[in-house]
Amino acid sequence: MSDPKKNVYLALAAVGWADGNLDADEADAIAKLALEDGLDLEEVDAVERSIRTPVTIADVDLSNLAAEDRHFVYAVAAWLATLDGELADGENETLDAIAAKLGLDAETTHDLEILVRQVAYESGSDRPFDYDLGKLRDKAATVAKA
Repeated sequence: MSDPKKNVYLALAAVGWADGNLDADEADAIAKLALEDGLDLEEVDAVERSIRTPVTIADVDLSNLAAEDRHFVYAVAAWLATLDGELADGENETLDAIAAKLGLDAETTHDLEILVRQVAYESGSDRPFDYDLGKLRDKAATVAKA
C-alpha cells in the first residue's frame, strides 16, 4: 500500500509539471512542505525524484487520503499552479483531474481557491518562503468539516 502522506507531495509535483516545467519556486515549495511535514528519508527521496523528473496525476494514488488531506492537496495544488503568475491550460486540466480524483465538487474547489488567496493576503505574499502553509492547512481543514 502506498503512503498517503508521500502521495500528497507527489500529487503536488504533478501539478507543478502540468505545464511542462516545474519551476524553482514550485520545487522549493514542495520540498519545504514535505520537510515540514516530517517525511522520512525514503519518502523525501521519492518526492525529490518527482521534483526532478516529470510525474502526472495519473501516477499518484490519492485513494486513501483523509478529507482534510484531500482539501489540503487541492488547496496547495491551486496555490502552486499560480506561483508563476499564470494558470496554464495544462495546470487547469491537472487541477480538474486532481479535484475529480479527490472527489471534490466545483463548490468545494472554488471555496479552497478563495482560501488560497486569503492566506496569500494574510501572509503578505504568495512566494514559497513567505506563504503560511500551516495556515492554509488549518483553513482547508475547516472546509472539510463544513
